[in-house]
Amino acid sequence: MIGCIYIKNHNLVGMKHFHCIKILIVLMVLLSVVDANAQKPPVPAIVIHGGAGVIERGKLTPEVENEIRVTLQRALDTGYAVLEVGGSATDAVIAAIQVLEDSPRFNAGKGAVMNLAGTHELDASIMNGADLNAGAVAGVTTIKNPILAAQKVMTESPHVLLTGNGAEQFAREQKLSMVENTYFTTDAVYDSWERYVKSKSGDPRGDNTPGVDKVSKYGTVGAVAIDASGNIAAGTSTGGMMGKEYNRIGDSPIIGAGTYADNSTCGISCTGHGEYFIRVGVAKEISDQMAFGNKALPDATQYTLDRIAQLGGSGGLIAIDKEGNIRMDFNTKGMYRGYKHVKETKIAIYADE
Repeated sequence: MIGCIYIKNHNLVGMKHFHCIKILIVLMVLLSVVDANAQKPPVPAIVIHGGAGVIERGKLTPEVENEIRVTLQRALDTGYAVLEVGGSATDAVIAAIQVLEDSPRFNAGKGAVMNLAGTHELDASIMNGADLNAGAVAGVTTIKNPILAAQKVMTESPHVLLTGNGAEQFAREQKLSMVENTYFTTDAVYDSWERYVKSKSGDPRGDNTPGVDKVSKYGTVGAVAIDASGNIAAGTSTGGMMGKEYNRIGDSPIIGAGTYADNSTCGISCTGHGEYFIRVGVAKEISDQMAFGNKALPDATQYTLDRIAQLGGSGGLIAIDKEGNIRMDFNTKGMYRGYKHVKETKIAIYADE
């Protein structure tokens, strides 16, 4: 409008008509840039999950539901506080996941499910989208916060994935907090384990759905963040599947399956039936759909979750793309989830929230 008025009233000495048109074009370009910037999602931002599964209204007591929501909020606040003062996306992700690992309400850290032998084997991973550096641990039993061990693998070793006794030794050398395996056991987890063992033996008092706790089937936790510099990081931590055998490892510590981050596309953290997520390579598949298939983040996440469903798998994921767009997608009854940026904070559990 300014350019048009100027053209109608141009009476500057020596100004040609085409100069006015040039000015109009420049003004239109500048206005479009300003408008585009105004539409971009706020950065920095963080999104978290606490697992997906059969999470229906009425399955949780009001007290437990409130505790879960409070913990999700605390994890968001802790992670976002790092971003708010100019901290890195990696540090924000780790800070948020530590809160969730320390809570007994999720299948990660304290409160992790038990294997068939009645002990805990934990997995975690972290990835930095700025340089594609990554670290992970799997099958660890005495590391209090596995996400910190994953970080140390990323920053203090030439490797990406350490497992079992070697990962434990490395964690001790890095002066991380170590605990007895029983530290991770809670009454709720032990009761679920007992039901599982009974179901395996055919005892009618056992859970009718072998291998799962109906409320926390996929209680894996994760976080994805983008910092003020546009760097993206993603991390995931889990206790795996109830009653797992043979040192089973799922997707959570597998870079490209349960966790992935690339500044040129997005960051992803997954939760679900890990065998399916590994077969599809869910986290990297979403990034590739964006990089090579020119899909927007919502289309890429939906396409990939549809592939999981077609194979018979279920679960969910959280994501942030390079523009700061956030997704929290799942094909289950619910997913513990939330996000925070300067304009909004959201916490949700059920599918209809």
